[in-house]
Amino acid sequence: MLKLTPILLAIGYALVMYQFSAWRTKRELDARSTELADPRLRTIMARMAEALGVERIRVNIYEVEPVNGLAAPDGRIFLTRGFYDKYRSGEVTGEELASVVAHELGHVALGHSRRRMIDFSGQNAVRVALATVLGRLVPGVGVWIANMLAGLLAARLSRQDEYEADAYAAALLTKAGIGTDAQKSLFLKLESLTGMGGRGMPAWLMSHPKTADRVHAIEALEARWSKELPQE
Repeated sequence: MLKLTPILLAIGYALVMYQFSAWRTKRELDARSTELADPRLRTIMARMAEALGVERIRVNIYEVEPVNGLAAPDGRIFLTRGFYDKYRSGEVTGEELASVVAHELGHVALGHSRRRMIDFSGQNAVRVALATVLGRLVPGVGVWIANMLAGLLAARLSRQDEYEADAYAAALLTKAGIGTDAQKSLFLKLESLTGMGGRGMPAWLMSHPKTADRVHAIEALEARWSKELPQE
C-alpha cells in the first residue's frame, strides 16, 4: 500500500487541480462573455439546432483576441472575439464559424471534458510511476523522460478527441444541409488565422492533428457515407 501512496496522491492532486481549473475557467467566461447576437449566424445555428432536434444552440462570444473556439466544462459553447472579428472582416464565412460550433458541440456530446479529467488524472499517475522507476534507472534524466512520455500520451489522446469531434461536426453539418466544405476550408485557413500551424513539429507531439490528416479523415467519412446511401 505504501508503494501506491505516491500514485494515489498524484491522482487526487490531478482531480483537485482539474476541478479548480474548471471553476476558474467558468468564472473567467462568466465575467468576459456575452451571447452571440449576429442575425445571420443565428440563422445558421438554427439550422443545426433543427438537425439536432433542439430548440436552439446558444453560442457566446468570449472577449479575447486569439482566434479560437471552446467548449466549457459545463457544456457551454464559445467563440472568441478574435474569431468573430475574422468573420466580420470577411476572412471567415458564417458556415466556417458554424463548423467550429459543430466541432465544439461534438466535444460536449461525446463527453470529452469528463474524459479529459479522467485522462489527466491517469497521466499524472503514469508520470509519477515512470518518474519513480526511471529516476532509479537513469538518475538525473529519469524525471525528464517520464514527463516527456506522459506528454506524448496526452498529445495522442487529445488528437483522438479532435478526430472524434471533427467526425461529429461533419455529420451534423451534413444533416443540417450546410455540408463539410466550410469545415475543410477552415482547416486550411487555421494556420494563417492563428499563426500556430505546428509546421516543423512532429505530428505525435501536437495536441491537434495535422490539417491534411483532418481533411483526409473527413473525406474518408464522406466516401463511406456515400457508399452507405441507398442507390437510386
